[in-house]
Amino acid sequence: MRSAGAAAWAVALALWAAGRHAAGAEPPVRPAPAPASQGPGPAATPAPKSPGPGASTLRSGPVRLGIETLLAQGDGGLAGKRLGLVTNPSGVDSRLVPTADLLARDRRWKLVRLYAPEHGVRGDLPAGAQVKDTIDGPTGLPVESLYGDHKAPSAASLAELDALVFDIQDIGSRTYTYISTLGEVLRAAERAEKPLYVLDRPHPLGGTEFEGPLREERWVSFISYGPMPVSHGMTVGEVARFFRAEFDLQVDLHVVPLSGWKRSMVFEDTGLAWVPTSPHIPHPSSAHLYIATGMVAAVTKNVNEGVGWTLPFEALAAEFIDARAFAQALQSAGLPGVQFRETHFTPRYGKFQDKSLHGVQLHLWDPRAFLPVRTALVALCTLQRMYGRQLEWTDERNLGIHWGTTEVFQALRAGRTAAEIEAQWQPGLAAFARAREQALIYD
Repeated sequence: MRSAGAAAWAVALALWAAGRHAAGAEPPVRPAPAPASQGPGPAATPAPKSPGPGASTLRSGPVRLGIETLLAQGDGGLAGKRLGLVTNPSGVDSRLVPTADLLARDRRWKLVRLYAPEHGVRGDLPAGAQVKDTIDGPTGLPVESLYGDHKAPSAASLAELDALVFDIQDIGSRTYTYISTLGEVLRAAERAEKPLYVLDRPHPLGGTEFEGPLREERWVSFISYGPMPVSHGMTVGEVARFFRAEFDLQVDLHVVPLSGWKRSMVFEDTGLAWVPTSPHIPHPSSAHLYIATGMVAAVTKNVNEGVGWTLPFEALAAEFIDARAFAQALQSAGLPGVQFRETHFTPRYGKFQDKSLHGVQLHLWDPRAFLPVRTALVALCTLQRMYGRQLEWTDERNLGIHWGTTEVFQALRAGRTAAEIEAQWQPGLAAFARAREQALIYD
């Protein structure tokens, strides 16, 4: 029996011969024959092969990841070393082979231990759940939790290593805990005098914009770790350099860089496949909208961001909202890159389970123009103006650790506009811009 490719070629050739082609067109090229079947039934799809020393795993696309740079450049100074890897499911190469598997099977070094951030090494735990020490099934390696009783690698585990490696995709928000884990790993590497290699990854929102109030020192927590605004506009490698400088760490830091990435790129420009960075960030659009909706729902008791339904971080809804009026109010604000559509849904799990909610779905039209913090702020201002009596705020500490300050909420209650509140942030953002500049790697 002819393959589908051969049949399609035959049809195309017949059409060409009949003259149904553009003038001067060459005849279609016959596809290479499919490999012979190994028996009855469909042939099995081969598993991805482990690259040998110096081999690239790059698929078609403009961006080469840090893990691919490391594997292609020889040994990167890691030859013969015992490695510990901080990773999760987002740590993959461009063919979606996990970094843990790639390093474990490479004979140039010896991967001896994994470290698990929030959600675990294989991403099977919900937000906020404690991660336990375990054994990783695919590699058989011990896993030490960095999201449980302690947040940094233990001295005992580091004594067994020669170097640490970090490979996790961030989504650009100060409140996302992976960069907090990175900060703790940097401090632990300094204490143990171990080098840290950060395998860089693209910033999914692009590397040009940063927004929000600068975090005040009194609100330091694991979701407000570094002295930065809500969105920071840095790759994870640049965040590592920023933390090293801001915390005055004497750590031997090596950022294994991206190739082909520019600050103007959002994730959709990279040619890479998106792997969920956590259970409720299944798509690049979820990463873009995480701040816009999460910074609203996190500081209110009765507004939902789509978690519990099929649109995690892509909606804002509550029992008391008039969906059409709310959508019209947000749409009239002229926020760039996004459109608001009225929606109605009933979450199937979480604190809003079985409640009928009404509000808006956010449709991202232009991720390059979109401003997630401004969008969150305008949503809060609109909720306060339209539903101030029904809206329930969380406690002061929760407000402070999420937004980095409580002044935002004082201004909201005083009836300040979003533009007036944003103006208050500018001195802090100017100071952050100067400090951030020294950490940047890419144009």
